Amino acid sequence: MQAEANGINIHYELTGPASAPVVMLSHCLAGSMDIWDFQIRALEQQYRVLRYDLRGHGATSAPDNDYSMEMLASDAAALLDALEIPSAHFMGISLGGMLGQSLALTHPEKVSSLILCDTACKIPQETHQDWDERVAAARRHGMAALTDGTMQRWLSPEFQEAHPDIAEKIRNMILATPVAGFAGCCRAIRDFDVKDKISRISVPVLILVGENDPGTPVEMSQEIREAMSGAEMVTLARAFHLSNIEAAEPFNQTVVDFLARQQ
Repeated sequence: MQAEANGINIHYELTGPASAPVVMLSHCLAGSMDIWDFQIRALEQQYRVLRYDLRGHGATSAPDNDYSMEMLASDAAALLDALEIPSAHFMGISLGGMLGQSLALTHPEKVSSLILCDTACKIPQETHQDWDERVAAARRHGMAALTDGTMQRWLSPEFQEAHPDIAEKIRNMILATPVAGFAGCCRAIRDFDVKDKISRISVPVLILVGENDPGTPVEMSQEIREAMSGAEMVTLARAFHLSNIEAAEPFNQTVVDFLARQQ
C-alpha cells in the first residue's frame, strides 16, 4: 500500500489485529521492509505490525538529494499521522535504529518504546570518508559494486552457505536499491550523532546486537546503553549485522518478551 506523507509516497504494509498496539519496523540501508519477514509471524499474532520502505528504498519515493536523519524521522512520524496511529512501539535495525533514536528525540509522543538493533548513536568522524567513497562507488558503478562487501558484513559465511536462498534474496534486495536513495541515506548516516542527546529519551529501550557484527559492533551498542539509563541490552551469539535473520528465534523471543512487559 502507498501513503502520501512528508512530501513523498511511502510504501507500507499493515497487518495484525486492528485493535492491537502498533509495532513499527524500520529497516537498514540498502534493505527494504522485507528484511523483517522473519519477525512478522511472531509479532502479528498480538500486535498491529506496520513495516515500510524508507525514503529512497524499495517502492518508496527516492528523491536524488542528501537526506538527514531528522528527515527520515519526519517521514516515519508523517506515515503514522497519515494512518491515524497516535504512537507505536518502534523497532529499527542499523539505519532504522538511528532513525528510531532521532524519532524518539524529535517526536517523542510517537514512540511508546524503542527497540534498537545492530545500530549506533554516533558515527565516528574517521569513517566519514568511507561513507563518501561508498556513495562515489554507487554513483559510478551502481549497487553491484557494493553488494559483496555488504553481504560480508550482514551475514556470516556459515549462514550464507547453509541458507543460500535467504542470502540470494538479501543480495537481490541490495541490488534493487535505488542509487539516489542509497546515496541520500549514506549522507544521513555519515552525519549522525545523538550520543549527547539520547539520555533524554524516557521510554523503555531494548538494545539487540549480533555478537560478531562487523558493521556496528557490540561496543557501539554498549555506548548506547551507557548513555541511556535503564536500557536493556542483549547480545545474540555468533550473529553478524542482520541479527534479526541470523539469530531469528532468540531475537524474536527477546522482542516479544520485551513488548509484553510494556502492556
